[in-house]
Amino acid sequence: MNAVKDYLDERHDKLDFYTKAITNAHGQNHPEVFDVRQQYVKLCLDARDNKNLDNNFAELRQTTNNYAIPGDVCPVFEATYHMLESADAINANS
Repeated sequence: MNAVKDYLDERHDKLDFYTKAITNAHGQNHPEVFDVRQQYVKLCLDARDNKNLDNNFAELRQTTNNYAIPGDVCPVFEATYHMLESADAINANS
């Protein structure tokens, strides 16, 4: 679990900014990004408290349709999902 925490800590500023940005840029066409933002915040808090993150990532996979990138989104949206998917993979291998 420390590997996931380290990964999230290293990318915190970028992911915090990106998860907010995609709600502004894509929230109208992709309302699930509001849930992604909330789930990301909860994930960070739970990682900080050394909680088991399996349920956090299960929720993210459900919300994002397994991190599927819609065809009409910007590179920031795509990067956000890729980073979250990478954190999920680290968690699965921990």
